Amino acid sequence: MTFKVGISRDILDSDGEPSFGRAALRVLDENPQLRWEYFPERFTELTPEIASQYDGIYISSPKVTRASLSRDDRRVKIIARHGVGYDSVDIPATTDFGIVVTNTPIAIRRPMAVAALTLILALASRLVVKDRLVREDRWFERTNHMGLGLTTRTLGLIGAGGIGQEIMGLAKPFFGRMIATDPYGDAARVASLGASLVPLESVMADSDFVVCCCLLTDETRHIVNADRLSRMKASAFLVNVARGPVVDEAALIAALRAGTLSGAGLDVFEKEPIGADNPLKTMDNVLLAPHSLGWTDECFHDIASTGLKSLVDFSLGRRPAHVVNPDALARAGMR
Repeated sequence: MTFKVGISRDILDSDGEPSFGRAALRVLDENPQLRWEYFPERFTELTPEIASQYDGIYISSPKVTRASLSRDDRRVKIIARHGVGYDSVDIPATTDFGIVVTNTPIAIRRPMAVAALTLILALASRLVVKDRLVREDRWFERTNHMGLGLTTRTLGLIGAGGIGQEIMGLAKPFFGRMIATDPYGDAARVASLGASLVPLESVMADSDFVVCCCLLTDETRHIVNADRLSRMKASAFLVNVARGPVVDEAALIAALRAGTLSGAGLDVFEKEPIGADNPLKTMDNVLLAPHSLGWTDECFHDIASTGLKSLVDFSLGRRPAHVVNPDALARAGMR
């Protein structure tokens, strides 16, 4: 029996080629009964019409809402997310309808940890302003922009899951101290990486660099707000490689304008794409990336191979890896 898969067009580059390369698509050949195609057009939210045409969906940025799955003729049985975050998918709705959702938490760990460290090192070395000094023939102003050594500084993480732990492993040789906050964190594992779990208030007050690397949930939305930003050192930096709404962006802008925070490195924003009039774009002490700093050829190949493999496994009656909503497995007739 044919198993039909639709792939979201937002993973295609400007030439119409898969951004993760064609090699990952070979995973789909493991099931001869599987047929796949790209969706005919881009969309920002999965439509009921699309959900009624495919057994499996591979999707990146478009939202999946309860309305997306509302029609009685829906056909979709599994939705594979291209990436680790699944805040764009209505998990209660998919579970109610018995639709399995998967993500790719392993593939993204090293690339996102490298992205976080890239922002940290660029901020610490004042890389952007020093690049500008050379381009603008201001060479002899270089002593006005002294960088920060990290061996006497503290790295603080909001989130001690897979990405947080990967950051700890990479950052340990650089920092004098590492602390993290995570109500679900494994204290023993964190300690083995040279860090310690502490309350959120301690991370905000004691860190020279605070990195947001947690999932976006009801608990973490605006976890970095005006009050918590006010607890940070005026010399400290905030880095966000999680999701934009983890940080109250208006409060962050206010802190940067007031000089109560030294700078920020942001790969994510509350509104994406970022608005043309967003004040962050005019700030010299802020590094900005378009929610893609961790994207590399290796990263996307691993993400796609993992995500597409979950569709193949499901189509063959095997339990896919990295199921976000395991309660849906039973409703799908799978343990």
